[in-house]
Amino acid sequence: MGKDYSGSPKIHQLEFKKKRATWILGVVGLCTLFYLLGAWQNTLSPPSEVSRQSKDNVGCNSVSPVVSSSSVSLDFEAHHAVGGNETSKKSVMFEPCDMKYSEYTPCQDPVRSRKFDRTKLIYRERHCPDKKEALKCLIPAPPGYKNPFRWPKSRDYAWFANVPHRELTIEKAVQNWIQVEDDKFRFPGGGTMFTRGADAYIDDIDKLIPLTDGSIRTAIDTGCGSSLIDCVNQRPVASWGAYLLKRNILTMSFAPRDTHEAQVQFALERGVPAMIGIMSSERIPYPARAFDMAHCSRCLIPWKDYDGVYLIEVDRVLRPGGYWILSGPPVNWKKYHRGWERTREDLKQEQDSIEDVAKRLCWKKVVEKGDLAIWQKPMNHMECVKNRNVYKVPHICKNDNPDDAWYRKMETCITPLPEVSDIDAVAGGALEKWPKRVTAVPPRISSGSIPGITAKKFNEDSKLWNDRVANYKRLIAQLGQGRYRNIMDMNAGLGGFAAALVNDPVWVMNVVPSDAKHNTLGVIYERGLIGTYQDWCEAFSTYPRTYDLIHAAGLVSMYQDRCDISNILLEMDRILRPEGTVIFRDTVDVLVKVEHLIGGMRWRSQMMDHESGPFNQEKILIAVKQYWTGKAEDGSS
Repeated sequence: MGKDYSGSPKIHQLEFKKKRATWILGVVGLCTLFYLLGAWQNTLSPPSEVSRQSKDNVGCNSVSPVVSSSSVSLDFEAHHAVGGNETSKKSVMFEPCDMKYSEYTPCQDPVRSRKFDRTKLIYRERHCPDKKEALKCLIPAPPGYKNPFRWPKSRDYAWFANVPHRELTIEKAVQNWIQVEDDKFRFPGGGTMFTRGADAYIDDIDKLIPLTDGSIRTAIDTGCGSSLIDCVNQRPVASWGAYLLKRNILTMSFAPRDTHEAQVQFALERGVPAMIGIMSSERIPYPARAFDMAHCSRCLIPWKDYDGVYLIEVDRVLRPGGYWILSGPPVNWKKYHRGWERTREDLKQEQDSIEDVAKRLCWKKVVEKGDLAIWQKPMNHMECVKNRNVYKVPHICKNDNPDDAWYRKMETCITPLPEVSDIDAVAGGALEKWPKRVTAVPPRISSGSIPGITAKKFNEDSKLWNDRVANYKRLIAQLGQGRYRNIMDMNAGLGGFAAALVNDPVWVMNVVPSDAKHNTLGVIYERGLIGTYQDWCEAFSTYPRTYDLIHAAGLVSMYQDRCDISNILLEMDRILRPEGTVIFRDTVDVLVKVEHLIGGMRWRSQMMDHESGPFNQEKILIAVKQYWTGKAEDGSS
């Protein structure tokens, strides 16, 4: 009788297969569980640690640097205190600049500007340093620097230590624009033409044109122009724009760099949009048909001179049906000619000349009442083209890109509006009233003017940025809660980032790189947002410490083969306030390079996964600039 076996070999094989399948399923289940748990923690938890993982420590198969559990906390709060000068030992250290550079504006440097032509104040245009002149150091904040007041209090108050220029309180004393109270500046809202305050002045305008029905959303407030009269005599920058904000009108204020008054710096300190700029020989850096309203209150721009080129430039950036408001000389000259110390004949001739240029541009004078005169640009150019038989100059521009405004010379020809077939049609397409305007498909897209960008892609982009900004708010709890006021998007695309923040107490400077694949700045303005052109191989037209938060999506990848990345990062450090935040979005290899460089700039940072999870090569790097100030005697503290 044969020997008994405990079981068949086939049965043993089946049992082994079952055990192996169970083991594999168990391992897969545990891996999935830990992956989901890690992704959930990384997505929902606010950043509390600083990534100090160097590029050499990233393994060949790593997707993102590991966040060390021993890292220092990444703090988004503002503390107004000296300290926190910790830096990364692995990075090349950037030393502080001398205190004389505390208000350094590289492309509007008063010393360098002396080399250039003073005709039409060309010397006050952008003149950037070459590579040999570029500073490779950190711009210091003045001793005693404090984070600005939160909006809306910042509209009326600013710390004296942040902008230590008492000169303005003397220059503007009779205008009731600025006063010193202990360690603060106070802005009562007055001005040369705002004798009853900016609010009352705006109410006067509202009685003449509709300011509150949503049809006017974007405005430009022109500062000093190419007048031989010193720009210090102009009205204060941004008071008009500051008080328009509560009427849901977003104003771009611009004025040249002052010798010592720093009016643009004051505007930004108050949380009001502003840029350094001048109407001289080059186009202002905005697209055609950008603004619903333009304003000049004692801005001293010689509108009648140089064949009316400055009024022609206003016409280029004004939307069809947009308004131009003029107050101050020569308006109401019969009343003010003695105070202006000019003859009646001289002032009458100036106003007649402005009226003539406006007619040649096909503008209609809406009203002149008291100190205000208002003109309106036509809805289209059907009649204007016919009028060229009467007005030979200025002629209609030909073969011109009206949106080209980066180092482009002004021209004495009328920028043509898109053609229409109906005399009542709005050239380029009508816009929705605010706030529907921000989410509606912009006419430039619906008409197919932007190659490759359709209405469908626009809506997808809007949803994408709504999701991304929601994630940012999970990562940075203070975003949208008042901690940040002045925000810059360095590579704005279609403006989706700014649109997602439109209901928060912030404003966004949307920057479209001058060499971007698509010129989308016109789309951004059609959405009721504001912005400008910029080549990031150069410095931006602003003072140091003027932005609370900077967003840079894909920017470093765009420029890494064009210019030195460290120069771009140093420029970001210049314009970022102490304890300000930067959000980078880019590929992991690019962000590791960025993290290495900012480690030597007194910044702290943390790498975060993409919203979709750790397997996406695009990552988020959040960095915070640490608080430190300079000392007048030795340059740093």
